[in-house]
Amino acid sequence: MCSMRREWPEEGEIVVATVVRIEGHGAYVTLDEYANKEGLLHISEISSSWVRNIRNHVRERQKVVLHILRVSPERNQIDLSLRRITQDERRKKIEDWKKNRKAETLMRAASETLKVTEDVLYKKVGSKIVEHYGSLYLGLEAAAKKGMDALVEAGVTKKASKVLAKVAHEKIVIKGVTIYGTMEATSMASDGVEFIKETLLSTKKLAAEDDAVVDLISMGAPKYRIEVTAEDYKIAESVMDKVVKHTENAWSDHDGKFTFTRD
Repeated sequence: MCSMRREWPEEGEIVVATVVRIEGHGAYVTLDEYANKEGLLHISEISSSWVRNIRNHVRERQKVVLHILRVSPERNQIDLSLRRITQDERRKKIEDWKKNRKAETLMRAASETLKVTEDVLYKKVGSKIVEHYGSLYLGLEAAAKKGMDALVEAGVTKKASKVLAKVAHEKIVIKGVTIYGTMEATSMASDGVEFIKETLLSTKKLAAEDDAVVDLISMGAPKYRIEVTAEDYKIAESVMDKVVKHTENAWSDHDGKFTFTRD
């Protein structure tokens, strides 16, 4: 798979690696994010204290977060450090690494549906997502929250956006809180059903302005259950208020009735 990364890491970069063998002078690792290029974690860079036994610090097949000390493509050499990594750096790197792996899995699934190779999908779609959102995962997370429009906005075709948004929605769990309410909307106009539909759908775009998601579930006309999911309760309540006011205003000049009950 094309990882959209440089061929070689840069000095000072933090990477995820897998320990492949341990020798007296240090541990040899492969870099997970750089086509398994091999590097050396010298015994002097394992711990700030004296290392009696390397295996007390690292073991074969272990995933480790390391700091790139030196890179020499000419000599095919990468020197790394474990002792220069802080706990916060380790935690953040592992979190980002897991997200990137998930993004790659989703891209793979999308490529199968679209019947294109992964490399082609990365070049035509992935590069646009990264350019717009900063990373593949952030772009797919936006699609899970807002739907295909989040990817169309990044320049991705509607066909690819639809497939990726569907995959993202199914596989990415959006953390946050969800609040609920019940709307009852009736219309006596000849185009009443269409008016209700368009008004309720417009609330989704309204919620997206605050990075929230609105789901409208028919409970059998004229009742609709509304669910607002946002990062925290304050945002969720604010969005719910905006949605209700927006719908009330839409009905104020319309021949119909609107009521809302907070669950």
